[in-house]
Amino acid sequence: MKRYLIGLALLSMAAAGAQAQTIKPGLWELNNKVKTGDIQTDAAIEMAMRQLATMPAAQRAQMEAMLAQNGVSVPKAGGDGGISVTACVTPEMAAKKELPLNQKGNCTSKSVPAEGGLDVSFSCTNPTSSGQGQIRFSDDSHYTMTMDVNTEATGSAQKVHVDSTGRWVSASCPARPKG
Repeated sequence: MKRYLIGLALLSMAAAGAQAQTIKPGLWELNNKVKTGDIQTDAAIEMAMRQLATMPAAQRAQMEAMLAQNGVSVPKAGGDGGISVTACVTPEMAAKKELPLNQKGNCTSKSVPAEGGLDVSFSCTNPTSSGQGQIRFSDDSHYTMTMDVNTEATGSAQKVHVDSTGRWVSASCPARPKG
């Protein structure tokens, strides 16, 4: 379940990797609310977030190291039931107007300019997933996103709705560990 939860958080951010209007390089805080429409799955996501908070130190260090290689923090439970992570936008990403994290695997994405932002869609084969949604930019330091995703990350077909916000935090990012 932890892998599924982290995958959903990364998937929602990756779906936002389409062309933005302008964004600042640096550290971003990303807040995602993930709803599956299945009471048991939503409860399992909440439980997994509680387990992340109480994970043994050695296991947490291993997870932190893996995520840090990708410039991402360990997901944290937000007070509003959301999932919060930090991620880095490099100067190169900002120059290309990319939001944090590119989806791993074989993916294609499409973005269409829309008033205030973009309409986006994506399709991936590893794990099988697809989705469509909207990204709207308040300015170069804030965005909101809604995304409807179909995924097989848990081994069976699942529909997921993700509401996200992104907020620029600082011009500098934590150093990535050498790997």
